[in-house]
Amino acid sequence: MQRFALVLALSALACAALPSPGLYLAIGLGIGAIGTGWIAYRRRGAPGLSRLAGAAAVTLGMVGLLLGTLRVVLALAAIRHLERILG
Repeated sequence: MQRFALVLALSALACAALPSPGLYLAIGLGIGAIGTGWIAYRRRGAPGLSRLAGAAAVTLGMVGLLLGTLRVVLALAAIRHLERILG
């Protein structure tokens, strides 16, 4: 579970740097990484390293989610600015 969460989190970070559909993929993969990382972290009987990997996946997933969301907000702000310029 924690490996899958880390893969999702690292994919979210990679997709945040990709062109157009990458920002939406980053948002979706970030949400998935947060959810699966949280499940991996909440397992009380799991060894410490796997719980730590789950917490890292939550953190990296949040960063990927925030970067994707920031790109969406910037794109919408640029569209609004162009709309004001053109009339």
